Amino acid sequence: MEVEAATTQRQPCKNAITTKQQQQQLSTGRLFRSPLLVVNFVLMVVGSACGPLLLRAYFLRGGNRKWLSSLLQTAGWPLLLAPLCFSYSSRRRRREVEDDGAGAGAAATPLFLMTPRLLVASAVVGLMTGVDDLLYAYGLAYLPVSTSSILISTQLAFTAAFALLLVRQRFTAFSVNAVVLLSVGAAMLGMNAGGDRPAGVSRAQYCAGFAMTLAAAALYGLVLPVMELSQAHHAAARGAVTYTLVMEMQLVIGFVATAFSAVGMLVNNDFHLESNQTQAIPGEAHEFGLGQAGYYLLLAGSAAMYQCFFLGTIGAIFYGSALLAGVIMTVLIPVTEVLAVMFFHEPFNGTKGVALALSLWGFVSYFYGEVRAAKAAHRRRHSDEPPKPDHLDP
Repeated sequence: MEVEAATTQRQPCKNAITTKQQQQQLSTGRLFRSPLLVVNFVLMVVGSACGPLLLRAYFLRGGNRKWLSSLLQTAGWPLLLAPLCFSYSSRRRRREVEDDGAGAGAAATPLFLMTPRLLVASAVVGLMTGVDDLLYAYGLAYLPVSTSSILISTQLAFTAAFALLLVRQRFTAFSVNAVVLLSVGAAMLGMNAGGDRPAGVSRAQYCAGFAMTLAAAALYGLVLPVMELSQAHHAAARGAVTYTLVMEMQLVIGFVATAFSAVGMLVNNDFHLESNQTQAIPGEAHEFGLGQAGYYLLLAGSAAMYQCFFLGTIGAIFYGSALLAGVIMTVLIPVTEVLAVMFFHEPFNGTKGVALALSLWGFVSYFYGEVRAAKAAHRRRHSDEPPKPDHLDP
């Protein structure tokens, strides 16, 4: 399958609000017709479920480097080079066939599809992501996975607010209902999370982790609409946003965020020799609870899982909207909750069960509203079409 040929879809410009709303109404139909959207949804599920667990396991088994854990969340960006190279090769072959058919000389195939303006916008989003990763890493170092996931779920409210301001996100009764239900579920869990301070974590550390995780949720609630807005501006200038372009954006975002964390590691002396004449990271690996091999496998697995999550998120924005990505992220929180109970033996009480039910209700509400909107748009589209000549009476 040629990625570029299969996914060339037009995206809305900022001022074409009606077109944007029509595309949002058809997003549910594309959910079931586009294999790549299904792939992005699976990437979000895998990354959202496994990433926090692996990162929390790093801290529980003896890791304590916040900048390193921040870097792991975007260090998997080189994994995107393989599909991008495949896409470039596909575009090049297709260009050669078209030139041969037209009898013209072979034109150079551009290596990248990004414009300088989109490159700068992606770099800014990368810096924001780097800061967000650091805040999230600090929070996860001092909070249980369940509590951290609950606090992160509040990003849905921030996403909804910023989407309304930046991209004129149209709200329906069903989407508002979904936001309210998901927020109430997160609030219920937050009220129940006061007595779950891990052993060895001071009250000050717990409060700092709580505040930093909320800050991470707010910042990521801004990042999602900014990514959607950058795609919209590119669509206004160039007319189309392809999935290859989406992967290029994620590549730049991951590279810049990783570079930000690497600079932080240098400043924090994470690469320097310690008192026992061993480098900081190899020394930590030697004392890690799962052994040196387990240490490096856990780091590599964390990087891969978070890359799946971020690629799935930006893909959800491409096919749907920032609010859709936020809803999917929030509804996946119960999955993380169940896995945390299974692997880390974190408590799961009735309050968490009610919150789980509210999250599923909100998810169903959102997609039911999307299905209704898609059907209404389909009926309007057919009612606006002029009758065909062979259907007219003689």
